[in-house]
Amino acid sequence: MGLMIDGEYHTKDPGADTVEDGEFKRKRATIRDWIAHPDAPIPDGACRYPPEAGRYHLYAAWNCPWAHRALLTRVFKGLEEVISVSYARPRRTDQGWVYDEDGPYADPCLGVSALHQVYARQTPGYTGRLTVPVLWDTQEARIVSNESADIIKMLDAAFGTPGQLCPPALRDRIDAWNARIYPGLNNGVYRAGFARTQDAYEKGCRDVFDTLDAIETQLGKTRYLTGERFTEADLRLFPTLARFDVAYHYAFKCNIHRLIDLPNTWAYARDIYQMPGVAGTVDFGIYKTGYFSPSELRNPLGIVPLGPHIDWSPPHGRG
Repeated sequence: MGLMIDGEYHTKDPGADTVEDGEFKRKRATIRDWIAHPDAPIPDGACRYPPEAGRYHLYAAWNCPWAHRALLTRVFKGLEEVISVSYARPRRTDQGWVYDEDGPYADPCLGVSALHQVYARQTPGYTGRLTVPVLWDTQEARIVSNESADIIKMLDAAFGTPGQLCPPALRDRIDAWNARIYPGLNNGVYRAGFARTQDAYEKGCRDVFDTLDAIETQLGKTRYLTGERFTEADLRLFPTLARFDVAYHYAFKCNIHRLIDLPNTWAYARDIYQMPGVAGTVDFGIYKTGYFSPSELRNPLGIVPLGPHIDWSPPHGRG
């Protein structure tokens, strides 16, 4: 994945996600402004943007779990007609995330051929990682945010659609689950898959399955992570579960057991998958294509496996 330095694209990025003592370390997103009503609080140092229908555009990629969070929020909040989307081609090139001239992987907003061309429009010149999702302001011609956790919260709170993914009464429990699931599972699979030493791999992999075991126990007590209501914590977990058996189990060696071997978690994942609109944000074939893309360390020949074939349609039995 390339790097922007003062607004210029460089194909080689040795430090976008660093490795220390063989352990993968993900760097933080750096563009973190905020969409909010005039009377709503925003994070310190953030610029405020107004919530206006048709003003914002989302740059996403089907195989990216962080972008999947934003796509799910767009569906759950009924914002498909409010916020438009560009989907990058499933496999990155030396230009990073790229777009076709037309078809499903074209960019209808700016007509760019690569995501770095979006970042290049940022003033002052952007330096940092080139990630999705990106929330673009078409009026100011600026990126509002490239942090998925922030984008979820903005879309949830700012646009006045029914329901809350993070209701105040559940905020502490949601935050507690997010704080556990992100390092142990969402990013834990990458810590295992991108590890450069046996010890680093084993540490990441054990964290993955310790977290899955805690989730399995909780889901034996409640329908969702914080109780009987679907919340932001469930939304942030689902993209990892959707990719687990077709990608992380094999490509990232997270293979102590499979998602389908955990009865509560497997039923819970199907429960979410079968909610209106969710299946339309999922593509298991693209996940395999992306995670088994050529890699000198993980998959030097770039061969994509035919399986596994997993049926997500049986009734989940969770109410």
